[in-house]
Amino acid sequence: MQLSEIKSIFHKELVNYYPKEEIDSFFYGLIDYFLNLQKFVLVMQPNYVVSKEEESLLFNALHRLKQEEPLQYITGVAYFRNLVLKVTKDTLIPRPETEELVSWILEDVRVDQQLKVLDLGTGSGCIALSIAQELPKASVTAIDISKEALAVAEQNAEKNGVAVNFLQADVLSDNFQKELQGPWDIIVSNPPYVRELEKAEIQKNVKDYEPVTALFVSDQDPLIFYQHITLKAKIFLKPSGRLYFEINQYLPEETKQLLVENSFEQVELKKDIFGNFRMLKGIKSGKN
Repeated sequence: MQLSEIKSIFHKELVNYYPKEEIDSFFYGLIDYFLNLQKFVLVMQPNYVVSKEEESLLFNALHRLKQEEPLQYITGVAYFRNLVLKVTKDTLIPRPETEELVSWILEDVRVDQQLKVLDLGTGSGCIALSIAQELPKASVTAIDISKEALAVAEQNAEKNGVAVNFLQADVLSDNFQKELQGPWDIIVSNPPYVRELEKAEIQKNVKDYEPVTALFVSDQDPLIFYQHITLKAKIFLKPSGRLYFEINQYLPEETKQLLVENSFEQVELKKDIFGNFRMLKGIKSGKN
């Protein structure tokens, strides 16, 4: 079958699920991944014919897209800053907002600083690996409760040639501090923060496929992870050390207040590219 015919089938089958531009993006991403072909092949070779095996790969992906499965889980690949990451259903798919959080951290430091950085709830490792890659003198430790997620993060570290120390631990546990060798210059976390009441706003391709334990928190205690991490950061950060969070856009002031109540200074909210407050920073008091 000609590749142009398959592209037409993709549009016909997916038109009720996705915008035209997104279907194009899916199709070109899949032929790049499975066939190692660039989009201009349809211009240069309009009659390009794919093999039966290649055809099968593309139609299997089409079936999964019709189930609204994320493209990143179909290919097992996600891109984050300078990294090419493996992702599985044990890890969240890295988001542009999280790239902005990393950018904020990097703006606040010098590239030659010898920093100790702790990433809590690392998932695929995107935050920890980006910091370790872009701050070559930093010592980075990444923690997650999921051994499956940590296995993926370790593979990503090896694949991208980045050194990070990975540990399995539960940030909500009273024994959490036994896992750490602080003090830290920076603690960063993108913890679960979507309330159950917000599920209706979450797209099917997120809530049906991405790990629920990495996404959702109860309506009764939506800031539980922020509370625990903030209290631990008071202990484990160096004086004048920084705490960074990705946050729920509907709870910016409530999350900010946690840091203020725990004597963090220069507490600052930051908007993402969409104009929503999605990032938070506080500096530990310089007094011990």
